[in-house]
Amino acid sequence: MIDILKDRLISFAGMTLDEVSVSLPYWQNRTIPKGDFYNKQNVVCKDLGIVVKGIFRFYHYDPETGEEKNMFFFSQGQFIVSFGSFIYQHPCRYYIEALEDAEIIYIPYNYLQNIYSSHGAWQRFGRILAEHFFIQSQRRAEELLFLTHEERYVNLLAEHPEIVSRIPAFHIASYLGIKNQSLSRIRKRIADKQQQ
Repeated sequence: MIDILKDRLISFAGMTLDEVSVSLPYWQNRTIPKGDFYNKQNVVCKDLGIVVKGIFRFYHYDPETGEEKNMFFFSQGQFIVSFGSFIYQHPCRYYIEALEDAEIIYIPYNYLQNIYSSHGAWQRFGRILAEHFFIQSQRRAEELLFLTHEERYVNLLAEHPEIVSRIPAFHIASYLGIKNQSLSRIRKRIADKQQQ
């Protein structure tokens, strides 16, 4: 756990070993079986996590239609959180579900706030984290507005290279906003281009 934290926090926010060490007593381990949840819709997200193993989907469930829409995926080495819920401590609008047996390390909201208030390096981390999730959200909105389904698929593969072999195609299709048949056609076009 300590090695993962050092690697992730130093590379993400430029922290020193001493600055990382301040937080070590507050991080905890958690295993999440496939199909279980990191956080649920209408529940406050109380932890900031780092994925050690596994893939999670971040999705909205509409109780009126029964429809699920995948918005993001989190995989190894990434921060995992419903950021708006976490920051404001308001109920979450999304589910975060493990698509594989997963492991995370996490820090509870209150402990993180205490570190923010007493260490400048951790205040910088909080700013960088907020910028990171803002950019992720903006990028997702721009993908939906400006990119074709195929371009979105290529971007997804760049961010999560192993995702195609690890999760069901219907989750990927939901993320792209298409049906499984359309995803099959996109995969075939990409495979044909690679063979040329």
